[in-house]
Amino acid sequence: MKKFDIFNNFYEPILVVDDDKNVVYKNKSFETHFDDFNTLQKFSHKINFFVDVCAVDSGDMAAYSPISQAILSKEPYTAIVNYRSIQLKYYNISAYKRAKYTILMFKDVTCDIALDKYKDENTRLSAKLKEVYNDYQDLLKTNQENQNQALKMILINKISNIIRESIDISKILTSAIGELSSMLNAFKAYYASYDENLKNFKIREIYPKRYDDLTKQTVTYDETTYSKILNKETVSSHCIKEYNEAKPFAAPVVRIILPIYHLDNLLGIIVLFSRQKRDLSAEINILESISAQLGNAIIQASLFQQINEQKDELQDTLKELKETQLQLIHSEKMASLGQLIAGVAHEINTPIGSIKSNNGIMAKLVKQIQDEELAEMFKETTRIDKIAIDRISNLVVSLKKFVRLDEEDLQEADINSEIDLTLDLIYHETKNKAEIIKEYSELPKIKCYPNMLNQVFMNLLVNACQAIENKGEIIISTKIEDDNLVVKIKDNGKGIKAENINKIFDAGFTTKSVGVGTGLGLAISSKIIQKHNGNITVNSEENIGTEFIIHIPITNT
Repeated sequence: MKKFDIFNNFYEPILVVDDDKNVVYKNKSFETHFDDFNTLQKFSHKINFFVDVCAVDSGDMAAYSPISQAILSKEPYTAIVNYRSIQLKYYNISAYKRAKYTILMFKDVTCDIALDKYKDENTRLSAKLKEVYNDYQDLLKTNQENQNQALKMILINKISNIIRESIDISKILTSAIGELSSMLNAFKAYYASYDENLKNFKIREIYPKRYDDLTKQTVTYDETTYSKILNKETVSSHCIKEYNEAKPFAAPVVRIILPIYHLDNLLGIIVLFSRQKRDLSAEINILESISAQLGNAIIQASLFQQINEQKDELQDTLKELKETQLQLIHSEKMASLGQLIAGVAHEINTPIGSIKSNNGIMAKLVKQIQDEELAEMFKETTRIDKIAIDRISNLVVSLKKFVRLDEEDLQEADINSEIDLTLDLIYHETKNKAEIIKEYSELPKIKCYPNMLNQVFMNLLVNACQAIENKGEIIISTKIEDDNLVVKIKDNGKGIKAENINKIFDAGFTTKSVGVGTGLGLAISSKIIQKHNGNITVNSEENIGTEFIIHIPITNT
């Protein structure tokens, strides 16, 4: 109940019970000291009087419980009780009545009772005071050793947690040498990796950071020290130099060298420097345990790093394969299209040649018809046929230009004309869908691969048409800006969703239905523009429209 929340500020456990023996409140300290319970009766069974008490004026044995006595009492009530859970503890219960509630306050007197017992025992054994005193001193010494051991175990746990939580070798080693420095009162420490071929060590991580300038420093040691390291011994000695090549210290320091092994392979050493003389015999087991953990951690982190590097290499390889696949698809598509169009053009040119010849003969014969009305009718028919023949011939020529199969080298091309050529070929897509607005600038001829650029223009223009749901417009603009050819193709179609903007140039990504799009058009277009050392970007807003912008450097083409 919220009105009792003030009791959460009390250090002592507090329990509030109503007259019906229902628990209405427990403060946080109570929940810390006592086990959870379903009913007050279960809690009462664990509470007994510290000394025997007789239940007066009650035949109910449940009233013998200190809790029941406290609730039944009309006056302020106090008693010392014991509580048995995992261990036996003693509490002084004080009960206060407030309206229909009984407030029970528990004060932990376990230590007080224990102290009283100890005093009694000490008095009883006063004759053996000297012996007890000596035992007490031994106990203090043991306690101190246990505390030191506990601190060292805490250190091991810290390093273990660091190793479990990280796969970063640098972070693991920096944290480990930092913790070891604190334990051994070292003013400087570092980890140096071992080079078996050169028989030396190279500093990789150092603590504290102000010594970072020593990182990657190569160090060697005298034969005795080196032999002990190879023998997996922790080396503690007074020295005037860090290592053979170092400048001497102003005064001798304690140097501790901890070899780091994985199985029988020496990975490196941790070196610590302290100005305090110390005996490592008590810490040697801990240091060896830390050394084993670090050895395993370094190997695991190295393996993980190798896996990540292999993963990156595989991703790069996969990316290259995808790009190669796009190029192959593009090349195969254009080659197949070129062969097909060459065959179709040949098949069309033969009958068109005959039709064109017949149309010429018909034009000459029309002049000999005497009936003017009949002659005019045949003349108009001949004119319309000639327009159709020219249209077909021009389309064949345009198709052959579009798929130039001899374009292995850069060629000079008029980009405006190439766009017009593409528009002629997709006229069936645009005629009932969009008004084409040309905003061409006067352009010089540019070295490029025209058939590839035509494919880009076709992809963008067809996509623009498909994005327009009813009737719209497509604006095509060209210009030279900062030595770059800039081509913009803008539509007022349905636009591209924001979450798809960064995916549209990915191979295989498409928002079109099955059978309409393959997801390769824009990916191939992007690769073609990259082949021209340029870039293609897109601006789009849903339900407003989309604009593709192509930049191609004219100085690098």
